Amino acid sequence: MMNFKRFSKSALLIVVSLVCFISTAYAQDQITVKGTVVDKDNEPLIGVSIMPASGQGGTVTDVDGTFTLKAASGEIITFTYVGYNPVSEPAEAVMDIKMQENMVALDAVTIVGIGYGTMRKSDLTGSISSVSADDLRKGVITSAEQVLQGKIAGLTVSQATGDPTQGSSIRLRGGTSLSASNSPLIVVDGIPGVDMNTIQPGDIVSIDVLKDASAAAIYGSRGANGVIIVTTNRENASLSMSYNGYVAVGTVAKNLDMLSANQWRAYVRDNNIGGAVDYGGDTDWQKELQRTAVSHSHNLSFSNGTKQSGFRASVSYMDTEGVIKTSSLSRLAGSLTAYQYGLNNRLKVEASLHANKDKYNPVDIRIYDRALNQNPTLPVMQNGEYTQIGGTNSNNPVETLMNRKDDQTRTRLFGYLKAELDIIDGLKGVANTSYEYNSQQGRYYLPSYSFFGQTDKGYGRRSVADYENKQIETYLTYDRTFNDIHKMNVMAGYSYLKNMYEGFGSERRGFDTDAFQYNNLGAGFDSRLGDVYSYKGQAQLISFFGRVNYVLMNRYMFTGTLRRDGSSRFGDNHKWGTFPSVSVAWRVSDEAFMEGSRSWLDNLKLRVGYGVTGNQDGIGEYASLSLMGTIPGGAYYNQTSGDGSWKQSYGITQNANPDLKWESTAQTNIGVDISFLNRFNVTVDAYIKKTSDLLYRYSVPQPPYLYNEMMANVGDLENKGIEFSFGANIINRKDFSWNGNLTLAYNKQKVTKLSNDKYQTDAVATGNLHGLTGMTGVYSQTLREGYAVGTFWGPKCLGIDESGNYILEMSEDGETPLLQDLGNAQPKFTMGLSFDFTYRDFDLNVAGYGMFGQKVLNAQAMNLASLGRLPGANILDSWVDKGVKQDPVYSDYWIEKGDFFRLQSLTLGYTLPIKNEWFSKIRVYATGENLFVLTGYKGIDPEVNSSGLLSPGIDKSIGEARDGDNFYYPKARTFSFGVNLSF
Repeated sequence: MMNFKRFSKSALLIVVSLVCFISTAYAQDQITVKGTVVDKDNEPLIGVSIMPASGQGGTVTDVDGTFTLKAASGEIITFTYVGYNPVSEPAEAVMDIKMQENMVALDAVTIVGIGYGTMRKSDLTGSISSVSADDLRKGVITSAEQVLQGKIAGLTVSQATGDPTQGSSIRLRGGTSLSASNSPLIVVDGIPGVDMNTIQPGDIVSIDVLKDASAAAIYGSRGANGVIIVTTNRENASLSMSYNGYVAVGTVAKNLDMLSANQWRAYVRDNNIGGAVDYGGDTDWQKELQRTAVSHSHNLSFSNGTKQSGFRASVSYMDTEGVIKTSSLSRLAGSLTAYQYGLNNRLKVEASLHANKDKYNPVDIRIYDRALNQNPTLPVMQNGEYTQIGGTNSNNPVETLMNRKDDQTRTRLFGYLKAELDIIDGLKGVANTSYEYNSQQGRYYLPSYSFFGQTDKGYGRRSVADYENKQIETYLTYDRTFNDIHKMNVMAGYSYLKNMYEGFGSERRGFDTDAFQYNNLGAGFDSRLGDVYSYKGQAQLISFFGRVNYVLMNRYMFTGTLRRDGSSRFGDNHKWGTFPSVSVAWRVSDEAFMEGSRSWLDNLKLRVGYGVTGNQDGIGEYASLSLMGTIPGGAYYNQTSGDGSWKQSYGITQNANPDLKWESTAQTNIGVDISFLNRFNVTVDAYIKKTSDLLYRYSVPQPPYLYNEMMANVGDLENKGIEFSFGANIINRKDFSWNGNLTLAYNKQKVTKLSNDKYQTDAVATGNLHGLTGMTGVYSQTLREGYAVGTFWGPKCLGIDESGNYILEMSEDGETPLLQDLGNAQPKFTMGLSFDFTYRDFDLNVAGYGMFGQKVLNAQAMNLASLGRLPGANILDSWVDKGVKQDPVYSDYWIEKGDFFRLQSLTLGYTLPIKNEWFSKIRVYATGENLFVLTGYKGIDPEVNSSGLLSPGIDKSIGEARDGDNFYYPKARTFSFGVNLSF
């Protein structure tokens, strides 16, 4: 028998040797792993948890998304981060990981602004859409609201002009007012009523849009058009610096096809037109006004912070040339935000200041009319002077553009001081005080040698307009969760707002010298009544508001809000208004009976909400009071002075209306949110908006009234619609990803009431065509019950007869044209579409938007389509062979479908694989904007002005500027090249 003692010693030696061998081998396979973790846009992710399969030696990423750890070669390492899909990869010496968002998990952690607070996206009961900075519109942005174009279902951002000095119109779920603004309320970092252009696009972190009344009612008499909540870069617990800049080149995307000089000569020769004068030139007058526009933009930001304190500063400069000569916009902007914690982190104080200054040069809109009128054989200049010929609207448009000075400046300042105090567990007090100041100065001069300045022997004008907005808001919030079942948030607050505006202006004619330009108006000797004016006004708003949010078992959600507003604008009988809302939601996917669907259904939530909001913008500061003012044409001779002077007459210019109040919009919203296969998100909302007490000016009898008009709340307006949003992670692989987003919206509007027992009107003629040849006193649209605002109204054209005359459909008497509904200027459908691709270090973004179902009156074609314009003016090339001899007559012959889809932008970027002590990221990119438009519209561009009451949807780039006519500044096709640097 083997000696047991000797065997034990031998076995022990073998085991020890084996353990030592394995340990040595393992130690030899240990490697140092270094790498970075980024998101789909190659932005570093901070705090990603990294754990080897052994469970030993885990770490997290730093502020640059980098990490270092020890692991066995080939050992599985798992990367996890809240809101992202986990990634598991075998260990290598260098590991660069890209993590993809998890849609369902993101809903649970994503925080959205709801007004006077925030909420998890998963707990929302109202209709709120959010856009992050990564998803905002790319390219040359001259007006901040343009970043939202095509990004939110139901939000129409219409850029009807390519003029860099002009902004865009915003409309959410159709217009709600005939006289007031239809733009949503802008809230910046919790401060309502801020000019969005005070904030630079590069400072925006996210934008939340409160669509329905159950979400927007917390803003009461200011929330009828929806609310846009803008959140900027603020608290950032890291040290970072970045630079973003681009250079852009733009050219006119499309011009009207007019007769060239040779075509003009051939036509007048072949048709033996008498009186034709050939001036020997060959001029494309449209192109003579245009140029290749070069623009550039630069933004530098710096942030440094800890858990206790920090700050962020940014400065940017933009210089944008317009494609029309002399038009430009330059903007210098800066922002500074700082925060500090105290009282054992119970108190947070935050201060922020944003400021920018614009210098811009608009163009004289008369140049478009003159360019299209002008004889193409006329040279621009002869013998060093601008060529001029006689005739109405036939002056040289290049001279009109160049021989003038129009220098405008605009200054914006916005600052706030905010304090948040955790009083006891769950109870927090917040106090905001803010100040906003906007100022605009106009400087204009026409020299005595200019065409329009000759009669006046020089004309100069100066103007100043200031606006102030002072606001204090305080509120308490109580937020508690009980037994992981009941979650409650209660908020109550008070708000005080005071705004003031004032301005003055002066003009003078008759200058002995043009040397002073607009800088010495006193040098002019020709002064007239009305050459000097000034004005001032102010208003105050006091509000009490509250909200209750309750969530039961993370499945059943309730939100109720109430706001009470008292405004100095309201009449004596309606000084206060009450605005309630209520909404509920049910997460059906978490119910036990849905367990069988959880393998593919991630989230199913139903929402229902109702609320009432108001719109007080149309009232004006003193609209409810009886006012006196100067009477037009009321000057009288002062016999007592003995010096032949005249005095101005004063009288009643406005009747008192103690019943004047806000316009009220009641809205019902039903929605559903669906997520499935951890790849797809769908949101559908249906709504009915009923606006009552519409403000409008009505004719009243004299007597008993002292003035012949009165502002009153009478009409009703209805919008019905449905919205659809679809987001998809189509492909999600390590080296390649493809994400897509689609938004669709349908809206139908109808005016349901315009009169009552006291104030009467059958229909109001709108859409004036004054200034077009032969169209004096002609209106193209109507405002009447049963139809939408912007309805074209007139006769139908049945064709062209043998004599070349228009055949109009006649009424029963056979003598007058039958006037009828010819379509509407408002789009029925709007659409946004975008795709994001990443392939290793390359990224590609494609974005477009469209509008469908609207009609456009091609008024410029109507004005240019007459052979009678020859030979003194020019006509469209397409009109020569039409066979129409009659001068244009307004009818549906000129009304076209305005459907279009525009490729808004295409951006290709490349992130250089460079990381050193200086740079954490270097990305270069190229962007093309307005690359093409798919449309059947025959004019220059179907996206014309669709806001306002007077003339939406009229493509009228010619004629005199009267009553809000639409004048077209050609859009540019732009290519920009830029770089993003992170230090």
